[in-house]
Amino acid sequence: MQDILYAPWRDEYVTQEKIKGCVFCHISTHPQEDASLHVLYRNEYCFMVMNKYPYTPGHFMIIPHMHTDRLEELPSEVWLNMSKLAQQSVKLLKEGLGANGVNIGMNLGKAAGAGIAEHIHMHLVPRWERDTNFITAVAHTRVYSTDFEKIYKKIKSFIPKYINI
Repeated sequence: MQDILYAPWRDEYVTQEKIKGCVFCHISTHPQEDASLHVLYRNEYCFMVMNKYPYTPGHFMIIPHMHTDRLEELPSEVWLNMSKLAQQSVKLLKEGLGANGVNIGMNLGKAAGAGIAEHIHMHLVPRWERDTNFITAVAHTRVYSTDFEKIYKKIKSFIPKYINI
């Protein structure tokens, strides 16, 4: 007997047209698509976007507009802006979303585990006590406990209160 895991919400992902080239550059240069691309915030240096493959509800990324895979070549003002956004985002996730903690990380290069290695990005992953369970450990499967659109709208509503650069 074969077990089947149904995920009808993935139909849109499977059937939609793929973005050609760097997906982050596409998001950077198409502000008119912010809602459909789940952009939370943007300024002259960076933008914040929901992770399409979240580890936990509310997982998003801070991404520089500059296309580079080398953190060491990122201009200081861009890095400082990313850092300030990360500080404010941690507060947003803890106070606004009620996260008990936050993982922050960057995978620099394919060898380091970057899914999109050609354009650096910083992950912010809200965490709650007991947010992993047996299915994660045994079946290597994540359970996403809330609707993606709902959590996007919720975090977006917190932006004016917590993000002020």
